[in-house]
Amino acid sequence: MKQIRLFAAGLLLLAAAVAGCTGRTGKAVPAVPEVYMTRDISPAGLNAVYEALGREAKGKVAVKISTGEPGGNNFLKPALIGDFVRKIGGTIVECNTAYGGGRAATADHLKAAEEHGFTAIAPVDIMDAEGEIALPVVGGKHLKEDFVGSHFPAYDFTVILSHFKGHAMGGFGGALKNMSIGIASSAGKAWIHTAGKTKTDLWNNLPEQDAFLESMAEAAKAVADHCGERILYINVMNNLSVDCDCDAHPAAPQMGDIGIFASLDPVALDQACVDQVYASEDPGKVHLIERMESRHGIHTVEHAAAIGLGSREYTLVDLDRTQPQQ
Repeated sequence: MKQIRLFAAGLLLLAAAVAGCTGRTGKAVPAVPEVYMTRDISPAGLNAVYEALGREAKGKVAVKISTGEPGGNNFLKPALIGDFVRKIGGTIVECNTAYGGGRAATADHLKAAEEHGFTAIAPVDIMDAEGEIALPVVGGKHLKEDFVGSHFPAYDFTVILSHFKGHAMGGFGGALKNMSIGIASSAGKAWIHTAGKTKTDLWNNLPEQDAFLESMAEAAKAVADHCGERILYINVMNNLSVDCDCDAHPAAPQMGDIGIFASLDPVALDQACVDQVYASEDPGKVHLIERMESRHGIHTVEHAAAIGLGSREYTLVDLDRTQPQQ
């Protein structure tokens, strides 16, 4: 299957060369995006993958993480990300949840961020504290608009810094979930979860599973289109629970940590992380694989590629070995 996908990528490259295909910034579209990796899950490792990308986060920088539901403990820790966030002068950004819990209201959300140590490393902005705005969705099946926190357009650059792990509804969460559900306002989260049916009555309007997954991909594309080249993506593969950081009582991880991955293509990045789970020799991977497959999680990546958000093909650049792998 991988050989088939690589062959398809080659055909797309040939077509682009013949047609003079360019991206939305006028630059040539790269044939196969690069995904950089290190096994060093440390501040130094995080900085290494960022530097490898060659794209500087500058201006007013939003760093989108999950601040973690109170009671949970698998979220990315300030000790890991603090040096990086300070280096780029970032503001940690979030939006309120749509499901209740300890982060559904701005005051509670800020309290959770403080208790988890994030306010000690950077300013924290709950972007929908003063409402939402709509971003257009181009080429979507379900969504025409994506509703995000009203503060989001004030940022010059966005870093999608994600904890890759399982998820009860999406199968897994990585860059695509973090930039879609994560940047969506509280009402926007309901909009995505219901595939554009409602912004107010989430649990009584859940669609069939693939429609939800496709809506996540479409919302992610709206964010990427808004940012253009003013965005980059990093996934940290540690504490690989089957449950999300939005769970107040997540299951304990059953497999070992893998590393930190980064790309300028969120589709390639999430695909690479999924591939790493399958390639792992850790027998505990069966739990995460079951969670991903039982929710058809890979379909978010499939649909994101189909609507032009990115490529499922990638070149893996192992920074620990400095040898590209395909």
